[in-house]
Amino acid sequence: MRLLDRYLLRELLIPFAYCLSGFLIFWISFDLINHMDMFQKARLKPIEIATYYAVKTPGDLVFPMLPAAWLLALLYALVHHARHNELVAMRAAGISIWRLAMPYLVLGFLLSVMLFVINEFWAPQSTERADMIVKKRAAARRWMPNVGFTNSREKRTWLIEVYDRQTGTMIRPHVEWTLATGTRCEISAERGGRTNGVWVFLNVKELVYPNIPGAVPLPEQKDVRAIPEFSETPEEIDSEIKIAGIEDLKQIQKTQLSLLEIIRYKRLHPEGSPKATILDTKMHGRLAAPWTCFVIVLIALPFGAMTGRRNVFAGVAVSIVICFAYFVLLQIGTALGARGFVYPWMAAWAPNIVFAIGGIITTWRFR
Repeated sequence: MRLLDRYLLRELLIPFAYCLSGFLIFWISFDLINHMDMFQKARLKPIEIATYYAVKTPGDLVFPMLPAAWLLALLYALVHHARHNELVAMRAAGISIWRLAMPYLVLGFLLSVMLFVINEFWAPQSTERADMIVKKRAAARRWMPNVGFTNSREKRTWLIEVYDRQTGTMIRPHVEWTLATGTRCEISAERGGRTNGVWVFLNVKELVYPNIPGAVPLPEQKDVRAIPEFSETPEEIDSEIKIAGIEDLKQIQKTQLSLLEIIRYKRLHPEGSPKATILDTKMHGRLAAPWTCFVIVLIALPFGAMTGRRNVFAGVAVSIVICFAYFVLLQIGTALGARGFVYPWMAAWAPNIVFAIGGIITTWRFR
């Protein structure tokens, strides 16, 4: 790494750490004041409140805290260099504006990758875990009543009276499916669960309806019935439970679903579902959101480098305006995509595309 790159990164990382710390302190303080009554009613101890914010914060890092802190730090660093004529000196030495931006672009890419990892593997469970801490109803959240699950690909429907989301144990499950020959089958059991990759049912009553008009079903009673052809997994059933709870725009924008869960659901419903448009919008949104940090570099570069000797606080005002415009465009795109007025990929990627193109054009004219 060149000496210039190390200098630019050092002058950027220090304000970035201050900005991110400040946003975290401000957000936690504001949220704590708003929810103090809720914490008092739940009789939470200080350690439980600290745990609440420890598990909830990753879901809020994706947007808007970390991107906003990244934008503010970039603008501050660039304005600082511009006010001291450092950018002019660097460019006079033959260094292009895009070469100067290289360490910023690399760091923005790494932050985008980090956000994607957080968004996929940590954030989806953070909101639910935080709610469980406040309500102290882990058992209630674990046992779900009246669960319905459909595997359209294999024409199989599950109706479960009570389902344990943690272990996959079922109380009084009922499963209906159709064989390739057209024969319809049903089983009703007292309990069910998945052992070594195979669904096993206890105290089973099975009915087989031959594909013959007017045929009488053939009942069969078994103490234990293992059905290895049932390919569904507890993770797929859990994804169905989460997706069934998505009804409005606010729930669409939450990070309660990972890409893997959405892909599982779409694989089980190859012919589509009533929530296909919502899930497509959410899936593209999960892919597009982390790249905000990379796009921010393209936005901040011309705004920060063109400020000349203006006050450093001009960067603060610019960052607020940009964040607000980006957030509004994201909200509008998500709403239109979820309702089917625009393509899901367009709804999710439009903010990044618009701001990236705008930043590149402005930087190209500035260079």
